[in-house]
Amino acid sequence: MDTEATGSEERVEEWSGITPEAARRLVSAAVSAFAERGYHATTTRDIAGRAGMSPAALYIHYRTKEELLYQISRNGHQLALAIVERARDAPGTPSRRLADAVRSFVRWHAERHTTARVVQYELEALDEEHLADIVALRRATDGAVRSIIEDGVRSGDFDVPDVRGTTLAVMSLCIDVARWFKATGRRTPDEIGALYADLVLRMVGA
Repeated sequence: MDTEATGSEERVEEWSGITPEAARRLVSAAVSAFAERGYHATTTRDIAGRAGMSPAALYIHYRTKEELLYQISRNGHQLALAIVERARDAPGTPSRRLADAVRSFVRWHAERHTTARVVQYELEALDEEHLADIVALRRATDGAVRSIIEDGVRSGDFDVPDVRGTTLAVMSLCIDVARWFKATGRRTPDEIGALYADLVLRMVGA
C-alpha cells in the first residue's frame, strides 16, 4: 500500500477539522482503502477494520460509504482552495504570487499524494448533490489561479493569449503530481514544487 510522505503530526493536522476522533480515524482509514483498492472495490467492512472499529460503528458517523468519500473530497478541496487563495491575496508581483501558488499547490499534492489521489480521481463516485459542491470548490480554485494570471496579463508581466486554457493547463499539471509521485522517488515535494513553479512561469511568458 502506498503511504503518505508525511509524519503523523501532519496527518492529524490535515483532518483536524473532523470530529470526533472516531470520525477522523474512519476518514484516514477510508483514504488508505480507497487509494489502495479504489472506491468501488472498497467495502465499509474494509474501512471499519482499518480503523479498528466494527462495521456497525461506522454508521454512527457516516450514513454511507459515499458520504465518507464526500467528507474526504470536500476537506481536500477546501485545503487546496485555501492554498491558492493565500497566494492570490499575498503582496508581490503576479510572477511571485503565481510561483507561490504553484509551488504550494504542487507540494501539497506530493506530500499528501495518497489523499490527493482520492480527492482528485474518485469524483465520479459522488452523488449529484455532493459532486455539485465539489465542482464549485474546484471552480473557485481555478478562479483563484486564473485571477493571478489575469493580473499578470494586465500588468504586462505575462504574455498569455488564452487565459482560461492556460489556467486549465497549469491546474492539470499540478494535480497530476498526485498520480505519479512516490515518496521513494529522486525528488522531494519541495524540489518538485520549485521545478513546476519555474515551468509555469515559462508557460506564461514571465
